[in-house]
Amino acid sequence: MAQQPLLTFTDRGICCPEGGFYIDPWRPVGRALITHGHSDHARPGHGAYLATDAAAPVIRHRLGPIRLETIGFGETRQIGGVTVSFHPAGHVPGSAQIRIERGGEVWVVSGDYKTEPDGLSEPFEPVLCHTFISECTFGLPVFRWAPQPEVMARINRWWAANAAEGRMSILGAYALGKAQRLMAGLDPGIGPLLTHGAVEETTAILRAQGYPLPATTRVTAGIDAKSHPGALVIAPPGAEATPWANRFGGYASAFVSGWMQIRGIRRRRGASTGFVLSDHADWPGLNTAIRETGATRVYVTHGYTQIFRRWLADQGYDAGIVATEYEGEGIEAPADPLVEAAAE
Repeated sequence: MAQQPLLTFTDRGICCPEGGFYIDPWRPVGRALITHGHSDHARPGHGAYLATDAAAPVIRHRLGPIRLETIGFGETRQIGGVTVSFHPAGHVPGSAQIRIERGGEVWVVSGDYKTEPDGLSEPFEPVLCHTFISECTFGLPVFRWAPQPEVMARINRWWAANAAEGRMSILGAYALGKAQRLMAGLDPGIGPLLTHGAVEETTAILRAQGYPLPATTRVTAGIDAKSHPGALVIAPPGAEATPWANRFGGYASAFVSGWMQIRGIRRRRGASTGFVLSDHADWPGLNTAIRETGATRVYVTHGYTQIFRRWLADQGYDAGIVATEYEGEGIEAPADPLVEAAAE
């Protein structure tokens, strides 16, 4: 009798029947293996959780009193009839790819990943496997990232110009990962670094874990443009144009995301400036990561799955699609980014 597939795809998430667990499930299950702490991957309601030592503090902060075990990068664990290990994904601090092995057959679930080291997250490590489940949030050829130092230099110039004009600067960035990557890469000599409360809470957790992050000041009632002239404020995307932000007067705002490569999305977001910096792999990164796994079968998920699957099939892969409920970078993708990009 043929063995059942090592992983199956269900309405609750990616399931390992022989291990009795799910990976990043979006509906309650008995046991969940979690790739990282973003809310679309680490959800409440599961009976038990397993995540990396580095991801666990943020997951506990976000989900409260849960039954959470931890595992180190590269450590192996036998769960039912399979062997499991977690390997760096480079997406955000603590993020992991999950390797599952049974009788020499290896599958890897990537979660979210990026291949460019950011100086903060554990760098992505290719994991050899037969089947690879890859995100493709930016799975189109139009998405190609400039090196991080170039992007940071552009943001520094923007911030310095605003400070010289006596204006505050607000950068919209996600509270876990992007925010800390920015504060670690920008020049604090330009002015003070301030944070929204949601950003500061996550930053404090990562700082306590030993991640190298600069000193920041949480925005409280007494902090405004007069108390901290020329400061840069890192805040979640939804904070701009709110009473919280209005204390900073005629501030300059920018949003930091891979989607900022497309001007039409910047206009719809209402940001005066956009910087292209993503915690997800771009087109070359996706292709390089898949090639380095040595996999012959690739499933793609959350992104431009139809287009990317066809591309992989044309390259000779046995390619399929896994429907998931993950959100990628959390901004609604354009209906046809190729058309929008061509119009730039």
